[in-house]
Amino acid sequence: MSLLNTLNLTYPIVQAPMAGATTPELALTVSDFGGLGSLGAGTTSPEVLNEQINTIKSRTDRPFMINLMVLSEHESNTFTSDIPAWLDEYYQKNQIDISLPERPALRFADQLQVLYDNPVPVASFTFGIISAEQVQRLQSLGTCVVGTANHPHEAKAWADIGADAVCVQGVEAGGHRGGWLPQSANDPMGLLTLIGQTRACTDIPMIAAGGIMTGQDIKAVQAAGAELAQMGTAFLTTDQCGINDTYKQALIDASQGLRSTETRLTRLFSGKLARGLLNNYLRDFAQFECADTLPPYPQLNAMTKFMRADAAKRLDAEHLSLWAGQGVTLVKNESTDTLLTRLIKGL
Repeated sequence: MSLLNTLNLTYPIVQAPMAGATTPELALTVSDFGGLGSLGAGTTSPEVLNEQINTIKSRTDRPFMINLMVLSEHESNTFTSDIPAWLDEYYQKNQIDISLPERPALRFADQLQVLYDNPVPVASFTFGIISAEQVQRLQSLGTCVVGTANHPHEAKAWADIGADAVCVQGVEAGGHRGGWLPQSANDPMGLLTLIGQTRACTDIPMIAAGGIMTGQDIKAVQAAGAELAQMGTAFLTTDQCGINDTYKQALIDASQGLRSTETRLTRLFSGKLARGLLNNYLRDFAQFECADTLPPYPQLNAMTKFMRADAAKRLDAEHLSLWAGQGVTLVKNESTDTLLTRLIKGL
């Protein structure tokens, strides 16, 4: 049976789970339209996540997806690096007060427990892989399990532990890379190459992500072997998205030729590779773009949070993480329903 039927979707559209950008309203709008709405919950506390799940359940009987970031206890619990000297100097120069939290990230185990206690139709995972036992427990609760892969080996690993599907994320995608194996960072694959090579090593159903902006793009990835298309950047400038106005305007400006449309894969914001619009922060500190010397994710992410919060307060797009994929020139300032209607006309 196809994923469209398994998930009870009308259209092969998955709204990407972008942590910090997705809202229950966005997920509801997409799910009620007939796609798969989702919440990026990797940075959401268990209490708030439980409330958001209840909100969505109370307002729709359509399927929706919750996405979590897979982090080990050590990764989420421990600072092993100091704030880099160049970042500390930036804070002092701009008189930004910083106070690092006790731990760099929320505990994954606590977030996953919410999905055991309050089951959801679809759960997806990024930044790592869970165990076969965890997959089976979620499935026993009626949850469809979706992994994330940047490399065919990662897709096969998800297939081997019994996941229902895998989201294959090409190098074109905006935001954080979802893979965890060295191969996925060392030799990033374009989406069509990734789909083809994944199909050659496993028959797990695929959701394609990366640079998909139009109905024609959706048809192209389906022709290549994916069943559904996951889209993030296209939704960022719609009315239901939760990003701040400065970020949203930077994306619209790029689409209108008012700022550079160049995107870049960088570790400078979080310690993990992510694609965003080029801005002054990425230009000014490019010399420090080195995986061997930067604090790893989520430590650097916790360290740059104060810069990003200050930039948001000052309406300064040059020091925000302007996550966007290579299709950013096609974003539009429109309602979520208008985007969805435009997409299905191209199918």
